[in-house]
Amino acid sequence: MKIRKAVVTAAGWGTRFLPATKAQPKEMLPLVDKPMIQYVIEEAVASGIKHIIIVTAFGKRAIEDHFDRSVELELALKKKGDGALLKKVQRISELADICYIRQKEQLGLGHAILITKDLVGDEPFAIFLPDDIIEAKVPAMKQMIEVYNHYKCSVIAVEKVPPEATSSYGIISPKRVEDRVYQVEGLVEKPEPKDAPSDLGIVGRYILTPEIFGMLEKTTPGKGGEIQLTDGLRLLLGKQQIYAYQFEGTRYDTGTPLGFLKASVEFALRRPDIGHNFKEYLHHLKLSD
Repeated sequence: MKIRKAVVTAAGWGTRFLPATKAQPKEMLPLVDKPMIQYVIEEAVASGIKHIIIVTAFGKRAIEDHFDRSVELELALKKKGDGALLKKVQRISELADICYIRQKEQLGLGHAILITKDLVGDEPFAIFLPDDIIEAKVPAMKQMIEVYNHYKCSVIAVEKVPPEATSSYGIISPKRVEDRVYQVEGLVEKPEPKDAPSDLGIVGRYILTPEIFGMLEKTTPGKGGEIQLTDGLRLLLGKQQIYAYQFEGTRYDTGTPLGFLKASVEFALRRPDIGHNFKEYLHHLKLSD
């Protein structure tokens, strides 16, 4: 079955970015001049997915407004004669068919996925975590869809992580089946380096079969009453195979201030309109240091 729908989770508090996120969603923080969440929506669309379900929460109205039309702004740009900017603004509301559902309590990633059950229905679907921005020649999700089409089962994105970072990731126990593709034999949530079964950490892209919803309903809440997606995946693994794919591309962890700054700098340097001048500015800063 074709992957037609994607769930984008955007319900977190964004506490690492306070006070900037006190009154605006973290997902709306811009990398240069585009909010983080738009990058993942564009990746979904470039991967052939046009139906997007965004999980939001109280105080996230700006996300909905961003992907809606702004008639007043469009009229102002038209009156100003700024056709290029007008097209850029109009394109945002035309990217995809987007619907929204609110996670009323912060009960974990697994719970955020579970509440989309009726909207997703009985079909496989993609999941995007906006904290992970992936720059790739072929969109990371499109790469994963090719793996899904071959194996017809759930696929999770992984990348190699340094040993000291395993306690920040779900780590898989892998069995290599082909280049960059592994059969998942087990999953461990945030293990200490000495307990990690591999150096392959799960990152924010998934393709899951609809059976994950039944597994999440059976998942026992952990600390803080949260339902963890990794626990649901572990139950799913007892019922059907799961594969992991080491995608080609560069992932930016924009969920931390340092990762966000690194991504901002690199994205700005690649911009044809400002990249050269920005590079000269950074060079000047280095010389002045």
